[in-house]
Amino acid sequence: MVVDTVMAATAQQRFAARGSYVYARKTIEQVARLIGVDVRTIARWKGNAKKDGDDWDLARTAYSVSAQGTAAVSAAIMEDFMLMFKSTLAEIKADADIKPIDKAEMLSRMSDAYNKTMSAAAKSSPALNKMAVALEVLHDMAEFVKTDAPQHAQVLLEIIEPFGVYISRKYG
Repeated sequence: MVVDTVMAATAQQRFAARGSYVYARKTIEQVARLIGVDVRTIARWKGNAKKDGDDWDLARTAYSVSAQGTAAVSAAIMEDFMLMFKSTLAEIKADADIKPIDKAEMLSRMSDAYNKTMSAAAKSSPALNKMAVALEVLHDMAEFVKTDAPQHAQVLLEIIEPFGVYISRKYG
């Protein structure tokens, strides 16, 4: 009888943990605090569920798409990507030990990732398509600076972030 009660409580906790993670979009750490169990326990439940065919991350994404639509999900993904992009760009700009040619190479790689991300997002959200084209031009400019004018990499780094904000306002 005691075992049944403990198992029922654990099953209820797992169900609550999954719901909080999938539907409320809480982090594993937040779920652990909410349910009152260790983070490793939530991670183990999540891993075991995936082995049993219940992928919490896939369910979370599917719920987001169904609840918000693909355009909203694309916008959220783009927002996360933009935050990482800006943070990385700031680090590159601040690091005086990086040679201009290396900065140009890094910028080119970042622009390529940005372009690919925007292209994928544009396919799911036509409103983002114009922005994707504008960002492709930015990528091409970064490639040009990398190969034909590396001495201007620092200047490009200084203007590309505010210009990116301008593009986002204009086309976003």
